[in-house]
Amino acid sequence: MILSKRAEIERFLSAPGGDIRAALIYGRDRGVVRERADALAKKATDDLNDPFNVALLNDSDVASDGARLEGELSALSMTGGRRLVRLRLFGEKSAGDKPAAEALAKHLEGALNPDCFFLIEAGGLDRTSAIRSAAEKAKAGVVAIPCYEDEVGDLARMTREALAKDKVGISNEALEIFVARLPAERGVARQEIERLALYAGPGASAVVGPDDLIGFLGVEPEASLFEAATDAFGGRMGAAQLALRRAAAEGEGGIPAIRAISGHAHRLRKALTLMGQGIGAQDAAKSVGVFWKAEREFLRQARAWTLAQLDQVQPEVLAADKACKTAGAPEQLIAERLALTIAGKARRLGL
Repeated sequence: MILSKRAEIERFLSAPGGDIRAALIYGRDRGVVRERADALAKKATDDLNDPFNVALLNDSDVASDGARLEGELSALSMTGGRRLVRLRLFGEKSAGDKPAAEALAKHLEGALNPDCFFLIEAGGLDRTSAIRSAAEKAKAGVVAIPCYEDEVGDLARMTREALAKDKVGISNEALEIFVARLPAERGVARQEIERLALYAGPGASAVVGPDDLIGFLGVEPEASLFEAATDAFGGRMGAAQLALRRAAAEGEGGIPAIRAISGHAHRLRKALTLMGQGIGAQDAAKSVGVFWKAEREFLRQARAWTLAQLDQVQPEVLAADKACKTAGAPEQLIAERLALTIAGKARRLGL
């Protein structure tokens, strides 16, 4: 059984059901995979640190000892309670893929310990993966949960919920700005949200606004990505390329760069739509979360770009995003090519 919708995944993680003996959680975003696996593991056993009831294996464990995985799945609990066997397959070409699929098939048939829960965590498995195929095609007893990068709405919800736990609020304008700046990997994104809570003051019942983010975001490494996006839509080829390379040196890859470019296009589109409805240019810029320091440049671009021209850019952004998510793709070069293409279009608009 495959679970792909957020609501059904959350329902399953909160109440897995006794008829489920195994779960495969996989995806390129290891933060999402780990977070969901941790939640499920806590439902499977009372103590994740219990050496008698919990076995943690990885690729090398399975590769070095072919019988170990089935041995762990066959073992009975020495102290009572349900056993948990947790296998992590994050290698480029995992040696544990086929053995895991074979062990899963036996476990679902009841040939091993039926009271053991088999939890597999993996990276971005393609359709040739044996464990993915086994989990998705099984008629009962196992669920497969693919994990995709968080959408903007998911990040916004996660931000509000996490800040609320520290009694910190955030305005809609600030939320849009902050979410646009979050890195794609969920684990890192959560760290950024925690830092924002500390910056605002946990338990202070503070409400973060756009102005409060200037000091917080201005010193972040990913600020280079947003400079690159601004420079690209402003027709500054050299500056855009330099900012992207600076961001790469700071640890920001091609996918976050394309997300920044997409976010800037979205703000331009939204501002132009508001202006078309009769709202003043400065009010439109403010409503889409443009910092006052960047307002002049943003409005210069808004006067040059049109909705039709932004529509022509969108397919190129989507194509670049898809290309970056292909295994082995040169993410940095793809992002730079996209930025230079947009900058070229901006120049032809007179920017």
